[in-house]
Amino acid sequence: MQTVEPAVATTRHLLDPLTSEEVQAASSILKKERRLDAGHRFVYVMLNEPAKKEVLAWKLGNGTQVDRQAFIVVRDRTRRMTFEAVVSLTQERVVGWEEIKGVQPSIMLEEFMTVDEVVRKDPRWQAALRRRGVNNFEMAITDAWSCGYYSEDDAPGKGRFCRPLTWIRPGPGEHVYARPIEGLIVKFDLDKMEVIEVEDHGVVPVPAKKANYTADSISDPENVPYFPDGVRKDLKTLDIVQPEGTSFQVAGNQVTWQKWSFRIGFNPREGMVLYTVSYNDRGEERPILYRASLAEMFIPYGDPAPNHYRKNVFDMGEYGVGMMCNSLELGCDCLGEIRYFDGIVNDNDGGPMTISNAICLHEEDFGMLWKHKDFRTEETEVRRSRRLVLSTVATIGNYEYGYFWYFYQDGGIGYEIKMTGVMSNGAVPEGVTPKHGALVAPGVYGPHHQHFFSIRLDMMVDGLRNTVYECDSEGLPPGPGNPHGNAWIVKETPFKRESKAQSIINPLAARYWKIANRSKQNEVGQPVAYKLMPGDNVLPFYQPDAYPIQRAQFTTKHLWVTKYDPDEMFAAGDYPNQHPGGAGLPEFVKSDSRLEDEDVVLWYTMGAHHAVRPEEWPVMPVKYIGFHLLPHGFFDGNPALDVPPSHSAHHVHHNGH
Repeated sequence: MQTVEPAVATTRHLLDPLTSEEVQAASSILKKERRLDAGHRFVYVMLNEPAKKEVLAWKLGNGTQVDRQAFIVVRDRTRRMTFEAVVSLTQERVVGWEEIKGVQPSIMLEEFMTVDEVVRKDPRWQAALRRRGVNNFEMAITDAWSCGYYSEDDAPGKGRFCRPLTWIRPGPGEHVYARPIEGLIVKFDLDKMEVIEVEDHGVVPVPAKKANYTADSISDPENVPYFPDGVRKDLKTLDIVQPEGTSFQVAGNQVTWQKWSFRIGFNPREGMVLYTVSYNDRGEERPILYRASLAEMFIPYGDPAPNHYRKNVFDMGEYGVGMMCNSLELGCDCLGEIRYFDGIVNDNDGGPMTISNAICLHEEDFGMLWKHKDFRTEETEVRRSRRLVLSTVATIGNYEYGYFWYFYQDGGIGYEIKMTGVMSNGAVPEGVTPKHGALVAPGVYGPHHQHFFSIRLDMMVDGLRNTVYECDSEGLPPGPGNPHGNAWIVKETPFKRESKAQSIINPLAARYWKIANRSKQNEVGQPVAYKLMPGDNVLPFYQPDAYPIQRAQFTTKHLWVTKYDPDEMFAAGDYPNQHPGGAGLPEFVKSDSRLEDEDVVLWYTMGAHHAVRPEEWPVMPVKYIGFHLLPHGFFDGNPALDVPPSHSAHHVHHNGH
């Protein structure tokens, strides 16, 4: 650990996200030292995290400053090259600069926004719209869908491409995705900012019906659906108040609540990150997680039609979840006493951009925590549960994704993704029933699709030496061990090496995975542990040799376990955009590292299956998917026994009682 005089930051924690000043300083240093011109575009500027060993050994205020660094991805648009840089903010100099060959970085925000205006001017695209009766090209919008990889023509070295799709917005305030243009596909060069080719697979009538969803538009009889009486009039006010303030404390990016303690991070690729999660157990600070983050997303569509078969986006690796995060609003996205955290990202010139209120922190009631009534004495003990919520919401084109971490008073941790927004849709002629989707409005259908999310869990259960077990419940065969036919056990199988440490859910065996520290034991002599409890899940339906599944091999298993490596951060690799496949977890496990009593990382992939239904039009009710980490022998008994009783005086009744 090197002691140096800091030039930019002096009192920040090692894991704190870059400030606006640091983003600006890092890009300015890089521009000056490497003589970058206007053709060099800044994809990401984020914290270059110090080594885990240094972070765990470091304490704020002990006089030792670790070199604070920024990690930067640069696209040289003129020369069609990609670079990674590391800039020391402490020393004010570039300490790393390397060309990364054969890759395409994420699609940048300026690229996404510029595609619209360039496509509108293309005569081939204009002619295709005229064939569909559209002559006002300003009514059209395009979304720059990533092109994926289907042949050598899509290889990263061939160019930087996207494939925009088109919709019609007939007027200001109208639903932008209500009128899809079917059969029209553009191939676009993002380096040259020009249309390469236009495919027209035949005219399908443009849907005519409105599909607006604002409160003042739903009573229009031309709308699908429409409500003659407008919005509901029978809802009474529901206030969530905490007159004594919150039960959590925030110091910078450090949060403490009840027995929990953790740090909040944020970067333009992953969005929200949690660090150094621990639980104070009767005065002892016990670590559980070192780092927890979204590691990739994959959204494949199950329709082979020309507009839809290439829809298999890696929303994190191809766009960046942090870049797309919303500024959250009190009373709409969050209720109660709120503490917000801003998210600092970068524009493509390298300057800082602030997403105000990117992360929401609050408490909420969660019903019953535990209860028992002694029916003989009529004595009842009951405790109400509350949980701490951290949330962000990202808008990625048509979809909204809410990412929620929950902390519970019984030592549990939950993760949930809430999916809403607008389904990516298509148009069909009148009288046609789509085979690979469902009609949702006259002439509009939603293709069936799936959403996969990989969560990277860098575990630290009471220390860095952990072992992961697969735990299945199974009935015993008839015989002396099961004389009455009712006996069953939980069979625990350790993952000994990476090559064998992949698995799928098995709800019929009540399968879960246990992360144990065999060097620490609880009061009854068991290794202390947490378990990962899966929720709803599914596997993809691709044929094994299909190109998209080669790029998204992480989705073929629900759980992967690897030995910790600081360079292994993303389930589909560092650069999934236009990648032919095989990167990420399939590469990570080739080393076949030993896993018992090691510093281990769990990668849990959850798949949401979306067979479309009309009730999800024109905007979808939230669909949920998630998992839980639960203590499993980590504590000596119920850790929530010390939660105090609620008082009935806090509750006001309006029903005469």
